Amino acid sequence: MSLIRALGMELEARSDDSLRALFAARPDLISPSVPDFAALAARATSRVSVQRALERLNRPQMQVLETLHLCTNTDTGHSASAEGLHQLIRGSSPAVVEQIIGTLQELALVHPAAPPHGTPAAADQQFFLPVGSLKDVVGIYPAGLGRSYTELVRLQPAFAQRAVRLVAELHRSGFAIHGATTPMEAALALQHWTSSPEALQDILAKAPERTTALLAKFRNWAMGAVPQAQRKASVATEGADVGPVDWLLARGLLVPLDAAHVELPHSVGLALRGGAIINDFTLSPPVAELGRTTAALRRNAALSAISETLRLVSELLHAVKTQPLATLRSGGVGVRELRRLSDQLRIDQGAVGRLLELCGLAGLIRLDVDSSSWVQPPELEWLVLPRQEQWLWLVNAWLASERVPSMVGQPVNSAPGAAAARSASGTTIAALSAGAQRPDAPVVRKRILEILLELTREAEDGDGGAPVLDAAAVLQRAEWSQPRMARRFSSLIRGVLAEAEMLGLVGSGALSQLGSAFAEDDPDAALAILGEHLPAALNHVLLQADLTAVAPGYLSPALTEQLQGMADAEGQGPATIYRFSAESIKRALDGGYDAAGLLAFLREHSATAVPQPLQYLVEDTASRHGRLHVGQAASFIHSEDETALTDLLAGPKAAQLGLVRLAPTVVASSAPPRELAAVLRSLGLSPSVDGAEPAAHLRRSAAPQESLRPVYTAPRMAPAAEEVEAQLDVLRQAGTAVGHHPGAASGSEVATQLGLEALQRAIRLKQRINMNVVDNLGNASLEVVVPLSVSGGRVRVFDPAKDTERVLSVHRIIDIEAAEELRQ
Repeated sequence: MSLIRALGMELEARSDDSLRALFAARPDLISPSVPDFAALAARATSRVSVQRALERLNRPQMQVLETLHLCTNTDTGHSASAEGLHQLIRGSSPAVVEQIIGTLQELALVHPAAPPHGTPAAADQQFFLPVGSLKDVVGIYPAGLGRSYTELVRLQPAFAQRAVRLVAELHRSGFAIHGATTPMEAALALQHWTSSPEALQDILAKAPERTTALLAKFRNWAMGAVPQAQRKASVATEGADVGPVDWLLARGLLVPLDAAHVELPHSVGLALRGGAIINDFTLSPPVAELGRTTAALRRNAALSAISETLRLVSELLHAVKTQPLATLRSGGVGVRELRRLSDQLRIDQGAVGRLLELCGLAGLIRLDVDSSSWVQPPELEWLVLPRQEQWLWLVNAWLASERVPSMVGQPVNSAPGAAAARSASGTTIAALSAGAQRPDAPVVRKRILEILLELTREAEDGDGGAPVLDAAAVLQRAEWSQPRMARRFSSLIRGVLAEAEMLGLVGSGALSQLGSAFAEDDPDAALAILGEHLPAALNHVLLQADLTAVAPGYLSPALTEQLQGMADAEGQGPATIYRFSAESIKRALDGGYDAAGLLAFLREHSATAVPQPLQYLVEDTASRHGRLHVGQAASFIHSEDETALTDLLAGPKAAQLGLVRLAPTVVASSAPPRELAAVLRSLGLSPSVDGAEPAAHLRRSAAPQESLRPVYTAPRMAPAAEEVEAQLDVLRQAGTAVGHHPGAASGSEVATQLGLEALQRAIRLKQRINMNVVDNLGNASLEVVVPLSVSGGRVRVFDPAKDTERVLSVHRIIDIEAAEELRQ
């Protein structure tokens, strides 16, 4: 019976509670909904769905599943029991293995099956098979073991050519190995020769030194790198035993794959493990050796990081508002802009890149398509929020974003999955470019916070301290809890921890109370904690006689922006020093201040009196400022009749036209020339219009400003209850329909899945099939062929009747059935 049909029948026999648990663990099975159990089974066995399910399994579950995969054959129906698996998993017990298989069965990754042919059926013993697509998902090295000699002979032509000669030479050398005349016979002979740990020990008794140490490197993974592997294999067969690699290649204990890689065959790897597939089985996660820090130190470090981040973000926004950031032709912000911001913010360029990414993902800066530069949005709400809400804005945006700020500055090739976006040097990822995009970033961030919380709770000892968690400890736990996602974690974990520390979720290397709240999806608690402990922003400075203003703490964003407009910031940290100079005072005067207004501002926001040197500097600079005036005018009126101009300025139309007298005979207007002339004619005057009216410049109208405040929603790991109940109703109604047969296929999706399953099974077994094919005219014909491969929507088959190979399109195949089954 088809594995999909068998799984469909098993799912249909389940209770509603069991199906609810399945949908909660594998929400993709009902997204979108399925019409019946056959379609549910087809989706549960699809490659993508099985891959997602495996990503949630922990190491013991994966070890049991991989062992089951290695001990069974879904094509022939050869199944395995929990008792049989227990013997191949050292450190396990039959009860534990049976419990894990039960969990895997609940996840629809395995299902009950008939005992293998010739095995006496016991009343209390159950046999299982994995889903058929597991072999495509688990990889070519399940449990770290290599492929069998027979598979290597079939897939490696170079090894197949020398297999017979290799066996003959081993036989002449006195090894107890059967002779062979074909590559497949040679593969079987090598497989039998290395089938037991005792036999392998006898073979290795005469091996050169360091051979055992070399083989130990293959205990957890079957493939290794050996320069000139194929050349060494050909030379070694001539008797040149130089070292352990040559010796192993000469005896077929390592098989060359290409010029630089070798593989340890399955039987050799199994013998090295003493006949067990798994040697390190344990139900308990590894315990890392962690340092300790005090709760006060953790809290102070987190609050300091938050305050510093908010200060730097405020300064960065002011710098971008003053001078927008130019973009590279290939996208992103170049090194020149990073260097300029680094000088202004007094931090290194790497920190500037991370800040830019944080501001970009939070919506605090945006790309202006008209000028191709990054600018600050008008009337940005973030600038006027309380400090704790500013922080919440940044954290929500960071958790939900698919961008990874810590990837800025990394080599492009060292960021798996990153798009090829390069900086001006062509080697690193530029800030605000496509290279820092990672679609899995939100899921990885959330999982890392959860792991930090797990490790923190496990290491609590009641003394009020907290464990210091480094990347190695988090990665060790991630590799145990979700081994299939270990590669994603390893590429992001250090950057995520650095970003979390910058946002105060980690303090002094330990998970802060704020990070714990977000790990538990409770942002309101984090906001309350921060509001209680974060010092309020100050609204005053200390003016000094050396023309400086000292901030005694973190200033409010509004005061910081005003000070940056009239002084130059120096130093780092909360006690920032702002230095006044003639140039900085001119900058404030250009911004609209006059001497009186500037001094009044300083008196209002200073805890000390305005020093006399600073007052003299402001008044002296203002006295020399403004000798040239620049204004705005759309048109002007020139007349030798000064009285007429005076009457016009005093008339009712002066305010409407925005009239300003520039000279006794010249008046400027804010109205366009033609509109101004029309109004003057309505007053009984006869103006003449000099020159053509300037062309109008059209710009894209700004969209209505909406709140940009991000709201974080944790990645949904389970479907909504109403979706589950609706799906259960559909499935049960389909099961009670008239003419329904359990496991029967319905729908094109299920039929296609069943056809591909039968086709791939026939390819692996080299089995003849009956294929119902439609030609260009719609005529169907039944053909008996041997399928060879399927890819890209096409099937390559061998036609025994015509002794030729053909290629058929999958969409022209109506039905597929094994010819052997029909003859029975």
